[in-house]
Amino acid sequence: MLKEERQNFILHEVNVHNKVLTTYLVEKLGVSEDTIRRDLNELAEAGRIIKVHGGALSRSFHNSFNSTDIYSLAEKKAIARKAVHLIQDGMFVFTTGGTTILEMARMLPENLRATFFTGSLPAAFEYVEHPHIDVILIGDRLSKNSRITVGGAAIAQIRQVKADLCFLGTNAIDIHAGLTDNDLDVVQIKKAMVESSSRVVSLSISEKVNTSQRLKVCDATDIDTLITELDPDDMLLKPYRAAGMEVL
Repeated sequence: MLKEERQNFILHEVNVHNKVLTTYLVEKLGVSEDTIRRDLNELAEAGRIIKVHGGALSRSFHNSFNSTDIYSLAEKKAIARKAVHLIQDGMFVFTTGGTTILEMARMLPENLRATFFTGSLPAAFEYVEHPHIDVILIGDRLSKNSRITVGGAAIAQIRQVKADLCFLGTNAIDIHAGLTDNDLDVVQIKKAMVESSSRVVSLSISEKVNTSQRLKVCDATDIDTLITELDPDDMLLKPYRAAGMEVL
């Protein structure tokens, strides 16, 4: 594979999954770790990714306050429009971080009265602008990569709540591998939210469907509702409907 092809693959993976690990790229591309490091350095120097220890982050994810920079923005807005219809007055709602969550936060009806629990600073800033939303910021150590609070205190706080809904910003979902991610700290937060919610909703652009990462959040059967930008009857989503998941 030529360098340009490798770097295009890296860019696509970073944009789709927000973060990519060096070890994952070595495995997928069948090249040395040194080759991947050189590619990441070149892409970072060109301003196309953010290089971090062990991998890289999407620039669009870290510029999430500026919607024009968001990868697959139209698709994420379509998902957000579907998601807001699930929220009813008086609900307790968990949300993780991610750009699709931010789009949902910006679309919440002005007359909605609900309580949102989140460890995501960008999401909390959006919720606090809403006139009738109560915002509970889950506190602990702040992950610089994900911009979400992580750690034992955050998990303990989540476990004290029984939420009506949990909206998960999704890194990867597969009918066999389940919901997966590549950040161990974030995985623990998502696990706690799934376990403490009556209904779990995965928000996922279709590019993330039938993909997987190394760290498991939960089984596909633990997801009650899957929302993508596609028509619910799309053939890509057939296995998820067959598994009993509501698909929107």
